Amino acid sequence: MQYFIAEGPLPDWNGSEVDIDRRARQLDGIPRPVTAEEAAALAACFGPDDCYGVAWTLLHLIETGPGPVPAVSAPGPDADDNDWGHILRGRWGRRGENSV
Repeated sequence: MQYFIAEGPLPDWNGSEVDIDRRARQLDGIPRPVTAEEAAALAACFGPDDCYGVAWTLLHLIETGPGPVPAVSAPGPDADDNDWGHILRGRWGRRGENSV
């Protein structure tokens, strides 16, 4: 998990196939369920879009934690405003109201 978190946010659609595949493999290797602290650290790894579905895997991994659900902020002013970004921010924005 430390390698995944250390690499920071997921790449966007411009990321190389090698980078996206590596991040997906790292994510798949993280044991489930995660702790609340791990979920909070993972929440900082969302990128500007769905990263070809990898962001959904990240979201579902975070959901294995005991809660409270960590707050996830918008990935920045240059974020892609596609449907996936709206879904992620909307879903977590509603849940993040009760987070620490």
